[in-house]
Amino acid sequence: MTRTQRRRAIHWSLYALFILLVIAAIALADWPAIADNFFLLDGIAETWPTMLLIGAKNTILYTIISFTGGFVLALVLVLMKLAPVAPFRWLATAYIELFRGLPALIVILFMAFGVPIAFGWRAPGGPVGAGLLALMMVAAAYLAETLRAGIEAVPPGQIEAARSLGMSPAQTMVQVTLPQALRIVLPPLTNELVILIKDTSLLFVIGIAASEKELTIFARDMMSSGPTAGTATSLTMAAVFYLAITLPLTRIVSRMERKRGGSR
Repeated sequence: MTRTQRRRAIHWSLYALFILLVIAAIALADWPAIADNFFLLDGIAETWPTMLLIGAKNTILYTIISFTGGFVLALVLVLMKLAPVAPFRWLATAYIELFRGLPALIVILFMAFGVPIAFGWRAPGGPVGAGLLALMMVAAAYLAETLRAGIEAVPPGQIEAARSLGMSPAQTMVQVTLPQALRIVLPPLTNELVILIKDTSLLFVIGIAASEKELTIFARDMMSSGPTAGTATSLTMAAVFYLAITLPLTRIVSRMERKRGGSR
């Protein structure tokens, strides 16, 4: 048997093993119990409109607010890190390293409870405002590094050409460098957006009002009350909503990366 034939035989054996495992899982699964615990149809029909209009809506809203605020702060940080003034670079570097090293959950708890206790200051918007501010602060650290990589990937000739035309450093950054950098880092920026969508689930630790619940909190509360109480159906619904939000974004990222790879 040749090497190619052995490789094909191994591949087909693995395929056959996978198919057998799938058939065994289907045959041995307790489908009535699975349906009752994860896919309670009556409960789904009764609760999905509320989960959509409250949980999914708040998740998307919190993500947009956190990403927008984090992106603005990231622009400030990256400009400080690239500035010729050394204290600006030190400050930006310290911020980025600090918040990249801290879990988002710790930052949320700190902003929601630690800061009010220590300094008597509460973020606008109550617990939700504190949680969103924390997500902005953490997102900004990661976005700043992504933007820095994009700016440094812009060919130096582009910057030199802009300066030779009489543009100031600020004009060169705004009109030449940043637009090109954003095109370069668009896929990783979109990945950061997907991560932030899932990080909004961390807001469950701070306790928020019923009208402010996002998908995870909504699903957790529905496990103890409502039509899906005592089952994991609400978690299944939340998972489906998360996938409906994130999968299109991940596919867009994959398509952009393939397009960039093919254009090189």
